[in-house]
Amino acid sequence: MATASAVSTATPMTKEEKKVIFASSLGTVFEWYDFYLYGTLAAIIGKQFFTPLDPASRDIFSLLAFAAGFLVRPFGALVFGRLGDMIGRKYTFLVTILIMGMSTFLVGLLPNFDKIGWAAPIILIGLRMLQGLALGGEYGGAATYVAEHAPHGKRGAFTSWIQTTATLGLFLSILVIVGTRTMVGEAEFAKDGWRVPFLVSVLLLGISVWIRMSMNESPAFQKMKAEGKTSKAPLSESFGQWKNLKIVILALVGLTMGQAVVWYTGQFYALFFLTGPLKVDGNTANIMIAIALAIGTPFFILFGSLSDKIGRKPIIMAGCLIAALTYMPLFGALTKAANPDLAAAQASSKVTITADPAECSFQFNPTGTAKFTSSCDVAKQALAAGSVSYDTIPGTGTAKIQIGDKVIEAYSAKDPAAKEKEAAFKKELAGALKDHGYPTGKADDAKMNKPLVIAILVLLVIYVTMVYGPIAAMLVELFPTRIRYTSMSLPYHIGNGWFGGLLPATAVAIVAQTGNMYNGLWYPIIFATITFVVGTLFVKETKDVNIYAAD
Repeated sequence: MATASAVSTATPMTKEEKKVIFASSLGTVFEWYDFYLYGTLAAIIGKQFFTPLDPASRDIFSLLAFAAGFLVRPFGALVFGRLGDMIGRKYTFLVTILIMGMSTFLVGLLPNFDKIGWAAPIILIGLRMLQGLALGGEYGGAATYVAEHAPHGKRGAFTSWIQTTATLGLFLSILVIVGTRTMVGEAEFAKDGWRVPFLVSVLLLGISVWIRMSMNESPAFQKMKAEGKTSKAPLSESFGQWKNLKIVILALVGLTMGQAVVWYTGQFYALFFLTGPLKVDGNTANIMIAIALAIGTPFFILFGSLSDKIGRKPIIMAGCLIAALTYMPLFGALTKAANPDLAAAQASSKVTITADPAECSFQFNPTGTAKFTSSCDVAKQALAAGSVSYDTIPGTGTAKIQIGDKVIEAYSAKDPAAKEKEAAFKKELAGALKDHGYPTGKADDAKMNKPLVIAILVLLVIYVTMVYGPIAAMLVELFPTRIRYTSMSLPYHIGNGWFGGLLPATAVAIVAQTGNMYNGLWYPIIFATITFVVGTLFVKETKDVNIYAAD
């Protein structure tokens, strides 16, 4: 790769170029808004479209439907990356925004499970996959487009505006959701009001298409096209030659994999953790997340600009390392601040299940047909329903729950007297949990330390800005112009679509299996650590690379 010292620096950006970059960023905000509406409303959508499933499986399956959009993002990267490298960045933008906008609008019109049965979740997953395909072509184009307009020495600063768009899109989706909830009320919102934010997206679609129509093509692509140097086969050049493929692999393992898990932990999993295990009211959690995003978003620009001076790599690696080292204590502090009664009960009255390991099933029922009937499964389900963390101790005979000094014997659902035993078991368990301080309903709003919750959420967002602010510039600088769109898009969307997108569902499944509500954090901790090690040892700094080189 040639460095900037080998060529003359790019001319400063004109007002028109700045306007075009602003327009592309704004269009990308709307596209992220469309994509993240589902994630923000996953719990409500789960009840609408996965009605027959038990609550734990409904949560996991609704998150898997959310993840479906992420799983297909690499395929969108291949399809639209190829188009972007062959015919240009601008027209590819138009196609992606149209697919995204129409898919989102149709979710708002889609009948729920009660009206059309299993066709409802199937169509929903199909629309999520179309969204994922569109987004797979969006990010690489936006990052490439902005970077190819930016003057040398300011690529980190300029592309960091694109990095804000994902968070701003999430922020916008939360604002629309909170506004709709406030206007129609919780009951109506849970029934049909949740559709409004999806339907509103058709207005954003119109604005986005107008924005994309007014954009100019990237000067680097225009120059390359005029010289006849565009790639005839971007896919084979990107992934069929080891010289470029090894950089793609390093970009995935040493950059985007860790960046992705930090991003999704700091924003989506934090929200799910608040509304799930910590039982914070959904509207309250959304407002606190929105405040944290508003405070933290400027740090994208700060770290993007800083990366122009000290390099991209040190900031990204530091973000991965700090996140991996501090997630456990931070989420523990979040529990104490958001639901102090639960934190106090966990500290003073440890809960265990003593059971035969052969009786204990994996607590995941995606089809709604599995029956968890053993005494171990009954005990696990009862504690999970109350957001009670527990440890499992190997034993024999009927499973027993111990809360402090209180021991409660479970029962088998196959027992002829199961109905009578169920009522007695639930009553005894509820009484024991209450006696030992475990909250039985929503987190007490009066006891919640909201400033501390927001401060922790802001810190998690700052971790996100460290790993995400400089990443676009670094990915652009890793690859030559002729295959840049294709090459950078695939590792970005595998990292964010697969490792990041699967984080919420995987973390919840880990918690369901182990019984400890913090164990889901091992998923981002492990992958962030791997990226730190691989990135530190093998990924080279790129801030001085000449991105105008064709090969």
